[in-house]
Amino acid sequence: MAEYDSGIEITEEMLAIRNTVHRFANDVMHPVGVTLDKMHDPADVIAEGSPLWEALDKYKELGLVGQQEAYGPDLSPAQRALMHCMVLEETCRGDVGLSITLSLYNMAPQVARNFGNEEAALFFDERNEICCLALTEPNHGSDHVAFNEPTFFDEKIKPDCRVSRDGDDFIINGQKSSWVSAGTLAGAIILFATFEEGGQGLANGAVFVLPADLPGISKGKPLDKMGQRSLNQGEIFFDDVKVSHKFLMMEGVGVYPIVWEMFLKDANLAMAQQFVGVARAAYDMALEYARARVQGGVPIIQHQNVKLRLFSMYTKVELARSHVRRLSVNNVVNENGISYQQAASAKVFVTQSAFEVASDAIQTFGAYGLCKEYPIEKVFRDARASTIEDGENSMLAIMAASRL
Repeated sequence: MAEYDSGIEITEEMLAIRNTVHRFANDVMHPVGVTLDKMHDPADVIAEGSPLWEALDKYKELGLVGQQEAYGPDLSPAQRALMHCMVLEETCRGDVGLSITLSLYNMAPQVARNFGNEEAALFFDERNEICCLALTEPNHGSDHVAFNEPTFFDEKIKPDCRVSRDGDDFIINGQKSSWVSAGTLAGAIILFATFEEGGQGLANGAVFVLPADLPGISKGKPLDKMGQRSLNQGEIFFDDVKVSHKFLMMEGVGVYPIVWEMFLKDANLAMAQQFVGVARAAYDMALEYARARVQGGVPIIQHQNVKLRLFSMYTKVELARSHVRRLSVNNVVNENGISYQQAASAKVFVTQSAFEVASDAIQTFGAYGLCKEYPIEKVFRDARASTIEDGENSMLAIMAASRL
């Protein structure tokens, strides 16, 4: 009997890909993620000889670089979107920080092509490197992505990363914050920067995809974080960096907020796809533990309080998965995709659910849930970051609410 999800048929080919990724998550991503998480110095995570690089090599062998394009030619757009959700759920169940790192590999050509810049895409095709997303700044967090809020257009608000014109080229000065994902190891940078001249506050900007080895670019130390420690993050500094026009994707106050909306919509949907996997990891760990742990003469899953908690966790995972997959499919089959508020609803709901499911998993483990001997405390730390990254949840909700 054929299997369906969101009204889309799941083919044998799709199941084979899911099963392959499931094994990769179990055999490679989970153990490597645990090893990287335990490293005291975050610089060791990206050092030569780190298991991160072996995991990246095995990821390349898996054949999923490029992700949706790598799923094969025989799937419909709807099936590709569903397959992408299935793959991200599996990889992030293995380790979400490592999954984000691997997904940034060779992203620069894809982003350049999405902007219609084939010259830049061909340049980065030859480099085959990890890309980073240089978005937030030391003095600008979620306000830097608030494309429909008055503060985004306030001329009194000054950026930390500034761009100016130099004939047909550009000069960049300033800093991106320590939260740049893959910031201290990336060879390519997707950069959102604000023009020094022209007014309109943060709304007057440009998007570049540029090599990280241009003269004047330097990087800070890897950030020492509570969770997602397998994901390298760190500052990037720009000191009179001259950037060729060929690395420009777009510019101008007329389109910059629109590009931000499109970019944030995609980022929010991706966050939701990823943290379904984290919620599922927490639930799976709690269910396995509840079946094995005996108290009062029986496995604790037989106690009503534990049963009710597990069912609540199960419901949140199922609802999160269903919501994300439906929106992901609609985003490719509908002519105009989904709305920003729909993407924000997925990010806010799924990350909050992942955090709550991980917290309930800790409760199910009891005191053992607080011990590093058990992996659930790591999943809890990883989940906690999700309600802040790629836009703090209440800020995203305020932005989405203005569109209702």
